[in-house]
Amino acid sequence: MEYVPILMVFGFAAVVGGALIGLPSLLAPRKRLTPVKEQPFECGKDPLGVSEGQLAVKFSTIAIFFILIDIELLFIWPWAMLYRQLGWFGLAEMLVFLGILMLGFLYIWQKGGLEWE
Repeated sequence: MEYVPILMVFGFAAVVGGALIGLPSLLAPRKRLTPVKEQPFECGKDPLGVSEGQLAVKFSTIAIFFILIDIELLFIWPWAMLYRQLGWFGLAEMLVFLGILMLGFLYIWQKGGLEWE
């Protein structure tokens, strides 16, 4: 009987996931293509021209930086609520976790993602 609530949770998640995938196809407006809508539209730029440049790597390192901050906060918040009950073991585990995240910060720093020119 312990598995009934777990199966209910997975069943509910499956129903919600299925609804999120299936409902847009049922509720979205249907495309009614006309000859005018099928014509290409280019906003005045030459579509065959050379690209203006590559995207700087700095943008991806800044994105990694924000993801690391989000992950850190996601795991630190529950630990902060129960740190007295977890004791020294919980503190050691959190220090190991923060050490692993610091490797990501060191990578971003090495790539120059924290320098604003």
